[in-house]
Amino acid sequence: MSIKLNKAFFLGVGFTLVVAVASILLSNLPILNKVGALAIAIITAILYRHFLGYPTRYVTGIEFSSKKLLRLAIILYGLKLNLSTIINEGGTLLLLDVGVVAFSIFFIIFLNKIIKGDKNLILLLGVGTGVCGAAAIAAISPILKSKESDVGISVGLVAIMGTIFSLTYTLLYALFPMDPELYGIWSGASLHEIAHVVLAADAGGSESLAIGLLAKLGRVFLLIPLSIIFLIIVNRKRTNKVSQKIDFPYFLLGFLIMSAVNTFVAIPEGVLSVISTITNVILIMAMVGLGLNVSFNDLKTKAFKPMVAMAITSVVLSVIVFFVATIL
Repeated sequence: MSIKLNKAFFLGVGFTLVVAVASILLSNLPILNKVGALAIAIITAILYRHFLGYPTRYVTGIEFSSKKLLRLAIILYGLKLNLSTIINEGGTLLLLDVGVVAFSIFFIIFLNKIIKGDKNLILLLGVGTGVCGAAAIAAISPILKSKESDVGISVGLVAIMGTIFSLTYTLLYALFPMDPELYGIWSGASLHEIAHVVLAADAGGSESLAIGLLAKLGRVFLLIPLSIIFLIIVNRKRTNKVSQKIDFPYFLLGFLIMSAVNTFVAIPEGVLSVISTITNVILIMAMVGLGLNVSFNDLKTKAFKPMVAMAITSVVLSVIVFFVATIL
């Protein structure tokens, strides 16, 4: 995507920034603090397009946010990973995570064949459910050549579904107290986004949150081999169509490099905190850009059946992970 730096470009980027900051501020309010800024940003952008139309004057800046900034956010997301901790301390959890990712993708595809939903959406939702929500969808979508509208719908559905599940987990923990470690593993291995894991697992205390994040980060780590698998599969399917051969998503190398940096370089907590905040803002700006590409017509015609498949997959996954976690 060629970038023309003009007034429209900066206004477009500024537009996504304003909505992102507003979403973050709104996410601090009662009730909305349970929804999360990402979901608020997606919903706001979809509503803006529906009632006010797509701001075509700022299209270059909005596309920059939805594409370039999204990839930058994924690269910086790598700093959340410590590879040695996952491998050394989370070996058993990593095996569980492999099962979670595989089950989420294959089961949702199986359900989709029965209900005959949109195939493009369903794969993105399977990856988002199994790995790490928006970041996983954003990383896989260039490999699959997904439309921005499909990416926006998928991210929005995962964000909303994950919020519902994390609130349900918190309620269940309050009603039926359980071992904090068990609750943490259950949350970390089955909930959609890192933010959802933090929201739910924090109810069980520091021990629950720590083991929950370890389980979740193992799933984030699996984004790397999963991307390679998808690259191999897609390339094999297109061996006779050289002109359509995909480009390697090099931003995933940035993700891996940042993970290695965080693993082998002692980065001060304060610096990591600042980078994490910046990453969050950039990711939400990207979600605004993606949300503007989603129409209510798309939601009605394309999203209902995939949403049902994702909801069923999430419920079944939650039940299975809970019983597996009790024997770990």
